[in-house]
Amino acid sequence: MRHATMLFAILAFAIAAPAAVSAQTADSTKDKRDIRHDTRDIHRDRRDVRKDNRDINHDRREARQDIQKGDTTGARAERKDMRQDKRDRHQDKRDIHRDRRDRRQDSRDLHKDRQKTDSTKPNS
Repeated sequence: MRHATMLFAILAFAIAAPAAVSAQTADSTKDKRDIRHDTRDIHRDRRDVRKDNRDINHDRREARQDIQKGDTTGARAERKDMRQDKRDRHQDKRDIHRDRRDRRQDSRDLHKDRQKTDSTKPNS
């Protein structure tokens, strides 16, 4: 009876161990993918911030020109465009902040997963 219990325990461990390693590998893979996606999003958002800055500067120049010409309606429209571009820029900066936070958390998770994997390996 004792040998049967021992055999059952060994079989249960043999079945469960690969599943645990597989789950850790899948979690690491997910973290790596998330890091890549967050990095890509950060680059895109930075590009959008640069574009918004260019648009704001352009609208500011046009508003000045409209004011110099006495075209208050045109200047008002340019200021409205400028406000929208500033809102877009603010949203992009918030997205960058969130993506950086997510990437940092995914990096920490990946590091923890690697430490778990290293601790489960037998010492050679």
